Amino acid sequence: MTPKERAQKAAAAMWGRDNASKWAGMELGEVDEGTAILTLAVQDHHCNGHGICHGGVTFMLADSAFAFACNSRNQSTVAQHNVISYVAPARSGDLLTARATELSLNGRSGIYDVTVTNQTGQKIAEFRGFSRAVKGPVFDET
Repeated sequence: MTPKERAQKAAAAMWGRDNASKWAGMELGEVDEGTAILTLAVQDHHCNGHGICHGGVTFMLADSAFAFACNSRNQSTVAQHNVISYVAPARSGDLLTARATELSLNGRSGIYDVTVTNQTGQKIAEFRGFSRAVKGPVFDET
């Protein structure tokens, strides 16, 4: 199995059990070893009292992209610590794209950057995720 095939199989297994991302309206895009792309069409129910996309929704999108990237090697991996900086507001009708990229993987610990942009390419947020591998695979490879 190639690294990309393994990443796609791990993503399919995770997506099948990921009720939260689907509930929020996310769509799984491309995945490869150490990378993932997810999208979200911002709707009125994603917006806060200021009429902009709730920061927690943006964080959730970035966190989900991070999760698919750091589980792409079929090693169950969870978040250890995450931070986000909001650069610009997203609004209802925007299409957000979260692109996760692995920066470092040492033993059980990884560092990933996720950039969230809108449909025009405007940067909405920058997220950094720190992962920790735990016991077990995402799917059975035997």
